[in-house]
Amino acid sequence: MNHVVMYSGGVSSWAAAKRVAGAHGTKCLTLLFADTKVEHPDTYRFMRESAVNVGGQLVEIADGRTIWEVFRDERFLGNSRVDPCSKILKRQLMDRWIAARFTPDNVVLYVGLDWTEPHRVERLKARRVPWRVEAPLTEAPYLLKTDLHAWAEREGLAQQYLYRVGASHANCGGGCIKMGLGGFARLLAADPATYADWERNEQTLRDQLGDVTILRDRSGGITRPVSLRELRERIQIGEQVDLFDIGGCDCLGEPTEVVA
Repeated sequence: MNHVVMYSGGVSSWAAAKRVAGAHGTKCLTLLFADTKVEHPDTYRFMRESAVNVGGQLVEIADGRTIWEVFRDERFLGNSRVDPCSKILKRQLMDRWIAARFTPDNVVLYVGLDWTEPHRVERLKARRVPWRVEAPLTEAPYLLKTDLHAWAEREGLAQQYLYRVGASHANCGGGCIKMGLGGFARLLAADPATYADWERNEQTLRDQLGDVTILRDRSGGITRPVSLRELRERIQIGEQVDLFDIGGCDCLGEPTEVVA
């Protein structure tokens, strides 16, 4: 049986791969990384070093475009409800690579989702039928993200920069169209240069497409779009934003909310 781990460069996909390697060995193990071309340099470093630590074959694939080029080509700015970046640069790309090499009866696919995310695991399994998908971190012993970081460090893997500055994921340079107001507020505080890059790219698409935004503000019981520029200006004048609106990076899962 072949074993393919959807490898993201994050600590969870590494930990999932370690469990797969421990259970099945590395002879038929592939670590499949789909590159969005906007990852943080230290995420690439961790991805490659951790792949050596796991063993098996690391395969890096890419569409060749960045998330911003996909938004431009699709004429749609991604958000938490619709994600052309994840769909094109991750899901469809990986699906094609897998289907060209395996059949549903000779491969098991693995993801780094853990025991706190059973709803995401079930959605993903349903989407991939008839392919078999497993999530090793949903099984005992049940580990928290802090446990995974400690495990990686014991294996000699230095923690990624993005985790060190408080990001909950290590994708897309620290940003993500599925993050909320609080997630981008954290990014602004931790990495103003990356925030500025996201703000600039969003504004370029707004100039082309109209009043489109990544974020929505739900305060006061009213939902309205809010641009990254507006969010930054509100924070800079001391206005409080919902810091608990973190959102979540979920490149392999289909969004469940549809824009009317």
